[in-house]
Amino acid sequence: MQSEYIPPDVPLTVLHEDYEVLAVAKPDGLLSVPGKGAHLADCLLSRVQAAFPTALLVHRLDRDTSGVMVFALTAHAQRFLSKEFEERRARKTYVARVAGRLEPKVGAVDLPLIVDWPNRPRQMVCHDTGKPSLTDYRVLKVGEDESRVRLWPRSGRTHQLRVHMLALGHPILGDPLYAPDPAFARMMLHAEELRINHPESGRGLSFRAKAPF
Repeated sequence: MQSEYIPPDVPLTVLHEDYEVLAVAKPDGLLSVPGKGAHLADCLLSRVQAAFPTALLVHRLDRDTSGVMVFALTAHAQRFLSKEFEERRARKTYVARVAGRLEPKVGAVDLPLIVDWPNRPRQMVCHDTGKPSLTDYRVLKVGEDESRVRLWPRSGRTHQLRVHMLALGHPILGDPLYAPDPAFARMMLHAEELRINHPESGRGLSFRAKAPF
């Protein structure tokens, strides 16, 4: 962990619940799954399972990222939803505040990523051994020294949005790993919307959680 783990003491926010799928809003500063050691046991998965004992993990968000996460409530739903993510049918939309005035206002970042082994868990761009990684972005608002952007990851690499914005020279504000700044109480990255297909009906579902910044 890059800093002391003090999980937020906030109630569980349920966005959607049916017999197969549960969607919740993850707060920033909370692990998605438990880490190694009793001091890292508190996580969104354990909190969800306390209220929904059959809940099963499907995907994760970084500790310092807030926003929409879905859980399966049956083994069938877990298999189906896991495949949705693996085969990139799940559509993820993020909002972020980044340093500087990002130009052009619409674009894509196509840079291969791989773990930076001597400095893990950091990731890095590597054109020789990195895995293909693509992020689309659109600038929503430009301030004096920052930009508010919407991000659509088209691949699912670890820290993809964080490293791609850093590679553009516009790191996500408050990122404790790639752009630490004590002026920010949190990382300004939020999973705003998640679109999936329902594991039973096949109907498209969309879950949203408004960014708290």
